[in-house]
Amino acid sequence: MAKGILGDASLHFDELNKLRILDPEVAQQTIELKEECKAFVDKIAEFQKIVGSLIELVDQLAKAAENEKMKAIGARNLLKSIAKQREAQQQQLQALIAEKKMQLERYRVEYETLCKIEADQNEFIDQFIFQK
Repeated sequence: MAKGILGDASLHFDELNKLRILDPEVAQQTIELKEECKAFVDKIAEFQKIVGSLIELVDQLAKAAENEKMKAIGARNLLKSIAKQREAQQQQLQALIAEKKMQLERYRVEYETLCKIEADQNEFIDQFIFQK
């Protein structure tokens, strides 16, 4: 009967016969919930550590990829500039070849002219010698 009166007043005795406001079952459930919450918070903290290290790793990989990308862009630009330099050099050499061909043609014409002059002079000398 005392338990009924106390129960109506929301007062209960625990296993040590101490007077409690909460029902022992509710108190036990509260303790279990508190322990589960602590375990959950610990798991969340561990998860945050793992995610943090994963983010750090991804950042490092992104930086490495960016560095490799910059190296590739630099190499591509270098190749383009080398190709342009070679093209310019090729054009210069082709212009030099054309110039040398023109010079060769001038020398050939000059040589033929000099050969003709020499032949004419030799003929003149021969005629002069035979007339004497």
